[in-house]
Amino acid sequence: MSESTPRRPAYNRLLDRAVRILGVRDHSEQELRRKLMAPVMGKKGPEEIDASAEDYDRVIAWCYEHNYLDDNRFIARFIASRSRKGYGPQRIRQELNQKGIYREATERAMRECEIDWCEQAREQAVRKYGEPLPKEFSEKVKIQRFLLYRGYLMEDIQDIWRNFAD
Repeated sequence: MSESTPRRPAYNRLLDRAVRILGVRDHSEQELRRKLMAPVMGKKGPEEIDASAEDYDRVIAWCYEHNYLDDNRFIARFIASRSRKGYGPQRIRQELNQKGIYREATERAMRECEIDWCEQAREQAVRKYGEPLPKEFSEKVKIQRFLLYRGYLMEDIQDIWRNFAD
């Protein structure tokens, strides 16, 4: 584009960028705002978008209105995705908090999801340490530390040995 050609309005460029970003995967509103405000790589390096706060708000409102942005859908998909990767409820809550999701929405989604966290913790332990799970205290501690790191609750971890003991 030459110097004499007028650029498209900031709102239109932001809207195109938002649709491209949301076309890849769902985002929370905060994530989308952060990505929209980030500089764009141009031919001469990073370029700031000269958009007003009102332009950002209009783009976000348009995305909500046309169902491109939906925090509840994002939360549900995020929980499903992270749980499939072997992460527990505490870690998922923490990550959602970092993505700007309110605690109430997270807790509601966690109650509505149909994931058996105890069974999932057991599957992670078996995947890492093999079947049958060890009975010695020192080995149990290793497994507990691993599962706590992955974000499982201590009650779910302890239920592994209570519910699945021989």
